[in-house]
Amino acid sequence: MILGIDASRAATGQRTGTEGYAYHLIRTIIPLARERGHRLRLYFNTPPTGGLFPENESVESVVIPRGRMWTHTRLRQELATRPPDIFYTPAHVIPLGYRGPSAATIHDLGYEYFPESHPRRQLAYLRWSTRHNARSARVIIADSNATRDDLIRLYHIDSAKIAVVYPGIDAELRRTEDVNQIETACVRQGIRRPYLLYLGTLQPRKNLVRLVEAYAASRLHEQEVMLVLAGKSGWLAQKILDGIDRQPPAVRDRVRVTGYIGETEKNLLLSGATALVFPSLYEGFGFPVLEAQACGTPVICANTSSLPEVAGDAAWLVDPLDVAGLAEAMVSITENRGLREELFDRGYRNLDRFQWESTAVRVLDLLENVGQHT
Repeated sequence: MILGIDASRAATGQRTGTEGYAYHLIRTIIPLARERGHRLRLYFNTPPTGGLFPENESVESVVIPRGRMWTHTRLRQELATRPPDIFYTPAHVIPLGYRGPSAATIHDLGYEYFPESHPRRQLAYLRWSTRHNARSARVIIADSNATRDDLIRLYHIDSAKIAVVYPGIDAELRRTEDVNQIETACVRQGIRRPYLLYLGTLQPRKNLVRLVEAYAASRLHEQEVMLVLAGKSGWLAQKILDGIDRQPPAVRDRVRVTGYIGETEKNLLLSGATALVFPSLYEGFGFPVLEAQACGTPVICANTSSLPEVAGDAAWLVDPLDVAGLAEAMVSITENRGLREELFDRGYRNLDRFQWESTAVRVLDLLENVGQHT
């Protein structure tokens, strides 16, 4: 069977959650598909860098030059000219007008909860593309039960069409014990230990204005504990930066915004942090929670959407609207070493539920089922 996969998002230079999902899933599916006698046809809109994916006789990379509406014009034409047995998009949309067997992963419907967090045209496209995927795909893969429930409740998708498959965690992401490497990374980013770390895109639904307010209320800055916001700026990020600027100098001077950080730096900053603080108002999955646990870092996260499902019993869950409660959690986890060690141990055990090998097996099973029953 020929499996066609949109790999364009996986080749993105600065990967966030969905791009990382596509990258790790495709890498893990390649050897598994080969073992089962399948061929993979990977579609790119730019030439992939050398070594992006394992290369063998069962993998064909198809580079289709960029153009206006690439997915719905050039990719669609390629699929019509040389149709695979099934087309799968792990992080994007099924081309408009494509009628062959298809599957899609839908990561979240956060835009329905926080439409103001997106430009108007992007919001319209997100709504259209999700509905289009839901109508066109023979099977929908959801990252979490929370996303599945949203699809059923908000878009009235038949539950029998949705399969919940948890993503995995990068096996190479693990705790760094080398203090010198951690300190060097901190110096590069203008950070002084100890610090609490937020990791992710800077945008309104991540609840970062309240996080800064909670940090100020905690008075941890008086103990020289920094708050680090690591991630690229998203839509309306300026409001978050303005919120920092409104704080007194004693607080403002101990809040550090780093911008996007790469995989190596992520490992080091997570390993050096006292805790990850992730009070997001909505997540379809929440990779930073697992990334912190993989690095042995205690987690404080919101008790909303998919986060309790992902964190399990290995995080301090807080109401993301409760600034005082968030401040209390930050103080407690900073001052209570026993609590940090307990969450450290629970975090490692929680990771057993999120392995890319298991994810790839389940996704490939679903693709085979669609391809063989068409």
